[in-house]
Amino acid sequence: MPLPKLTSIGGGQMARALIGGMIRSEAMLPADLTIVQPSAEGRSWWDSEYPDCTTEPIENVGKAVGDAEIVLLAVKPHIIGPVISNPDCSFDNKLVISIAAGVPLEKLCAGVGHQRVVRVMPNTPSLVGEGASGFCVGADVQPADVANVKLMLESVGYVAEVTEPQMDAVTGVSGSGPAYIFLLIEGLADGGVAEGLPRKTALALATQTVLGAAKMVRETGLHPGQLKDNVCSPGGTTIAAVKTLEQNAVRAAMMSAVSASANRSRELQ
Repeated sequence: MPLPKLTSIGGGQMARALIGGMIRSEAMLPADLTIVQPSAEGRSWWDSEYPDCTTEPIENVGKAVGDAEIVLLAVKPHIIGPVISNPDCSFDNKLVISIAAGVPLEKLCAGVGHQRVVRVMPNTPSLVGEGASGFCVGADVQPADVANVKLMLESVGYVAEVTEPQMDAVTGVSGSGPAYIFLLIEGLADGGVAEGLPRKTALALATQTVLGAAKMVRETGLHPGQLKDNVCSPGGTTIAAVKTLEQNAVRAAMMSAVSASANRSRELQ
């Protein structure tokens, strides 16, 4: 059963990824969707891509919120305050879902005037149905609300319910994580080019290799370390490459990247 009427305040890249995936999976009907977008250019994008949805300028945010059963706060963290304190908006009896990084439940609940609030950290692969999201809930969130949140997020990938203190780690691992992997794919492709492969071929091989490796971890259930060991023949090419990666602290760099992202998320609070 599709989600009830939803208003998204904000229609930028993350909203496009999340809502686009929901529509494609039929978890959300465009006719039940309203996008509040300040810029005419942004509204034009939604009108073009999803003509059955409703778009509104920021001046009509109060009406858009009033007509919805679920309100998605899809704005940057520094804009959350003005949005939830807008006197034109009444969030009473609404399930409020925020995807703003680093904004704690305490601030969100105080702003909307109740604790039926869910904090979500999605990521951009939601756009292609391979998202990874974490969420935590306010005190008044009901089981039916959790079911709707899971429907929303499972329609675009994997979802895990966590405690609020763990949300910064979710931001570091999966919220920011796609950028780390894009960097890795680019590096693999560049290495192939350096060794004589055409750019298009190198990029295709690198992309498929990352996709295949991820599917092996997910579908075999084996630890990545074991899968790595299975590829490393004694004295072979792969163990030579792994030795170089370890000498260059690639594993430590990934761990540091997660910590840097998580720490920045805490600073945003």
